[in-house]
Amino acid sequence: MAELKRPGGELASRPLHFFWIVDCSGSMHGEKIGTVNHAIQSTIPEMVSAAENNPNAQLLVRTLKFSTGASWVTSSPVNVEDFAWDDLEAEGVTDLGKAFELLSAQLTIPPMSDRALPPVLVLLSDGQPTDDYKKSLAELKKLPWGKKAVKIAISIGQDADDEVLEAFTGNKELVLQANNAAALTKMIKWASTAASLVSAPASIGTDDGGAADGGVNPVIVDMGGRLPDLEDINEGDVW
Repeated sequence: MAELKRPGGELASRPLHFFWIVDCSGSMHGEKIGTVNHAIQSTIPEMVSAAENNPNAQLLVRTLKFSTGASWVTSSPVNVEDFAWDDLEAEGVTDLGKAFELLSAQLTIPPMSDRALPPVLVLLSDGQPTDDYKKSLAELKKLPWGKKAVKIAISIGQDADDEVLEAFTGNKELVLQANNAAALTKMIKWASTAASLVSAPASIGTDDGGAADGGVNPVIVDMGGRLPDLEDINEGDVW
């Protein structure tokens, strides 16, 4: 362990795990899931570029989907340069609790490395959980990596349960509203490059579910408090 504390090149290869956690319930059918598929696919080059410009981290990406049950689309962490998006389909109910259970199993050591940077968890949902998610969310937040993870939620449409999403992020500022395709695309692109903002040492060391002592998430601190401006694109047609 003494070697890990030595300054120098050790930081360069520290893994940074990025998780897409996607609601694939029946209410996401059509334009919503189509927008998710297109937006994440199109933002992969931006993630690759962000990773190339960040020598402190090895960016690893995975996708977890949930509807009736939950399952890994990406069975193991993949280097962002090798990551490919598989289009998701929407049907079934919203078993968010099952997704949290699967996520918790991957935020332990092993399979996580004790040298890893705080993971980034991006949850996209348009509805309300249909299972008992509270117990599994509590277990997730008890884990050391569950506490340190940067958690971002994208609330899709007017029927999304923002209270649940806020319980996940621990910070209402990181429940991002997306009421149409343009807003959802912008949110996904913003979240996709958030990983490059949290791997600097100054962003590490918060143990309260991703928020700093003052209740401000390190993502917001690193961006100078700037979150995406959706005032214009969230007007007009809404889901």
